[in-house]
Amino acid sequence: MSHIINVAVAGASGRMGREVVRMVLEDPELKLVAAVATSAGPVDAGTLVGKPDTGVIMSANLAEALSRCKADVLVDFTNPKSAMPNAETALAYGVRPVMGTTGFTPEQIAELDKQCKEKGIGGLIAPNFSIGAILMMKFSAMAAKYFPHVEIIETHGDQKLDAPSGTSIKTAEWIAESREEIRQGNPNEEEVIEGARGGYYNGFRIHSVRLPGVFAQQEVIFGAFGQTLKIRHDSYDRAGYMPGVNTAIKKIMTVTGMVYGFEHFLD
Repeated sequence: MSHIINVAVAGASGRMGREVVRMVLEDPELKLVAAVATSAGPVDAGTLVGKPDTGVIMSANLAEALSRCKADVLVDFTNPKSAMPNAETALAYGVRPVMGTTGFTPEQIAELDKQCKEKGIGGLIAPNFSIGAILMMKFSAMAAKYFPHVEIIETHGDQKLDAPSGTSIKTAEWIAESREEIRQGNPNEEEVIEGARGGYYNGFRIHSVRLPGVFAQQEVIFGAFGQTLKIRHDSYDRAGYMPGVNTAIKKIMTVTGMVYGFEHFLD
């Protein structure tokens, strides 16, 4: 690296945010310059992750935090309601947004791409930073060419706000690129209970399960005459996402425009 990358973290007191803070503090090529959370109070960011004081005091307001520091990158793990405003705030200060928060619409992604290019900087919206999850998506797209009948079941904790998950939507988009749209199931099918068949996408269904005690799982099930193929990925610990976040922080420095999907950084 030619220079240290200054990193701000939004959602720093959350479970993913704390992992990001810890990862940044442990990488000599990165420097934590701001940590933002609405409810943490004015404590040192190091306190949140059991490390010595960093000199970075938690802030409740992203714009104020970015105005006081010279951040290169903002890593955001907040919530779908805050994601778009936070990305636009970062860009207004010339800071590259790396968004781990899901829930962006195609129109919002296009608008952020426009703003990135106006500023001459890059940004990333990543439904998933796990290399295993990216491979699951790639394998699913490959399989869809030969097994066009498919359904997705994704399972997350009961506090997740958006359904279906960003990972399942990204998987569905890849599958849709690999097969013609087929409206699956019996044409006379009737839902006795509304929503029983899941969400409709490009002819197939996505099912969202929300339960306490679960972290993140996704299974893509392909069916054909006399056989099924199941491609599944399970995440057990948030630390498993951190190598991907680290890679994204470093690679976003050489990108212009808003990138959708961490897989673009794995080539």
